Amino acid sequence: MAKGNHSAVTEFILLGLTDNPELQAVLFCVFLLIYLVTVLGNLGLIVLIQISPQLHTPMYFFLCHLAFVDFYGTSAITPNTLVNSLREIKSMPFYARATQVCCFITFSVWELLMLSVMAYDRYVAICSPLLYIILMSKKLCIQLVTSSYIYGFTVGLIQTMVTFHMSFCDSNVVNQFYCDDVPLIALACSDTQVKELMLLIIAGFNVFCSLIIVLISYGFIVFAILKIHSAAGRQKAFSTCASHLFSITMYYGTLSFMYLHPKSSHSLDKDKFASVFYAVVIPMLNPLIYSLRNQEVKNAFKKIFEKVYSSNR
Repeated sequence: MAKGNHSAVTEFILLGLTDNPELQAVLFCVFLLIYLVTVLGNLGLIVLIQISPQLHTPMYFFLCHLAFVDFYGTSAITPNTLVNSLREIKSMPFYARATQVCCFITFSVWELLMLSVMAYDRYVAICSPLLYIILMSKKLCIQLVTSSYIYGFTVGLIQTMVTFHMSFCDSNVVNQFYCDDVPLIALACSDTQVKELMLLIIAGFNVFCSLIIVLISYGFIVFAILKIHSAAGRQKAFSTCASHLFSITMYYGTLSFMYLHPKSSHSLDKDKFASVFYAVVIPMLNPLIYSLRNQEVKNAFKKIFEKVYSSNR
């Protein structure tokens, strides 16, 4: 699009989820409750794993980092949403908005990579149980997590730099409750072809590779479980990956709803609802899923509680 005599945008205005003052007050309370549960759940899970020797295994090492990613992601979105719900004009400076975009992209990539790494971990645990500790060494676990963090941050930084290298003028209104780079492309008054191509290639590569790792891992897991003769053995094997499988289904299901539904059924209200679930609700549900459905986590929490209770008597 050719440049004309436009005034440069110095801030963006978010429309939020609703302009109804009464509903905004209700949403503030709901988002505040969700954020508190998310923070307590994820940080509590991190602390529990760190102080419980029986949870010092590769599976819980990765779960600890997934909890950190969820805490990081929701903290990049929800506090600003809470503040904006109390303001009449939901504006945010240009560079603050760029920071949020970078954080959100980084969170999205980290989440994909952590779920993929956890799927591979479950594959090794179930298909090669005798070699599990050797194959999933501490050094390899650290390398997988570190490379995921570096790659995710690099993608977030590059995508954000390209996004905000574009020129924004005239309209500065974003019809969303947080700032992602996709709606910003529509506001640009400069050429967006490079950005759109980058977004398609990088996002497609990340999702495709992540999904392939998950599908292949669980394909082998299913075959390994079916080979177990006893029902109790199959149940035990399935229970070790049930929480992760549920988390993956929830995450990819939301992504599919957000980006793969036909344009004829496109609805901004549905997109906002899906975005709330993706960016706010899933980080709250993950620690609950891994805690309530995991007997080892529940046993570790019970031991800590009994130890604290006995020391105070």
